[in-house]
Amino acid sequence: MSGPCVALIADPTSPEGCRDYLAQAVELLTGTPPHRIDARHFAPCGTGRVRDRDGVRLRLHVPDQGLEVVPDVVVLYEIPPHRRRALAAFQRLLAHHHAVTLGSGVAAWRSATEKDRTVARFERDGVSQMDTVVLSRPGTRETAAAFERLGRDTWARPVVGTGGSDTFHVTTDAQLAEAAEYYARRRSAWLLSRDAGNVTADGDRHQFRVFVLGGRVIHAREHIQPATDTPCNTCQGATAIPIAPPDLPRRLTELAVAATASMGLPFAGVDLAIENGGVVFEVNVQPAFIEGELETVAVPYIQAHLDALAQTAGGRRGRHPARGRRRGSQVHGRSPRVA
Repeated sequence: MSGPCVALIADPTSPEGCRDYLAQAVELLTGTPPHRIDARHFAPCGTGRVRDRDGVRLRLHVPDQGLEVVPDVVVLYEIPPHRRRALAAFQRLLAHHHAVTLGSGVAAWRSATEKDRTVARFERDGVSQMDTVVLSRPGTRETAAAFERLGRDTWARPVVGTGGSDTFHVTTDAQLAEAAEYYARRRSAWLLSRDAGNVTADGDRHQFRVFVLGGRVIHAREHIQPATDTPCNTCQGATAIPIAPPDLPRRLTELAVAATASMGLPFAGVDLAIENGGVVFEVNVQPAFIEGELETVAVPYIQAHLDALAQTAGGRRGRHPARGRRRGSQVHGRSPRVA
């Protein structure tokens, strides 16, 4: 019996390469590679179409790629933050057609992608975070007042950004003015947050990335950044040290799960620090994978889709059992909600 048909929809302009890890995971678990589709075809100016096949199964028609696919599972991943809102209508269609996917949560994506909304959600749900002020086209006086209120040791970041290349450690009036000018040129709202003091005894900046799937931590890593004025992103030179979930401090586990739930996401990569009693910096809708995370993150993520498929009427009849499942790749506990 052939394996399930999986459509892997991603943006090929992204440099992260998550789609390659996910394609490997699909083939490992099903014995069949996924159909790769350029996500831009489903943006407002794209030619991609979503239809029912005989009113029963989802059909994706992508004339620009010469594809017509009737997928059992849709994996929507590696969409750059600034392009996510353009896929909202497509996500709603996936939900309308009852696609088996973890990627149709429009409101959840927006809450995590737009950091002003993230801050508001955390405040609403009591998720610990550093004091933060949201600034939208602020005047000089408003900016200076926020800087003073936050103790003059702060981090500035855009409401929508990625990779940390547009994030700055601000400790002087001159740096504050430069950051304000930077965001003004880009017409971007931005956030100013109190520094968490997340520096080790050796003088390195550090934080944690915790992967949550279906209400459980499946993987974690600590990021060590010797350049203390630079974000703790691996793409900014931070070193990643893997941590087995049982070895993660309990407070970080609880915070990561709570932050993911606050966003309404079934899967996320949560950035947080142990200092200040534990605080969350952000929740990544589609966290990047690094070397060694095929089995620990990509495979469980795809397995969660296959488990969701098995819960459908067709899956219960055994239409497309997953093949090649490896020990340790099963996600235990409640399965994530699907559209």
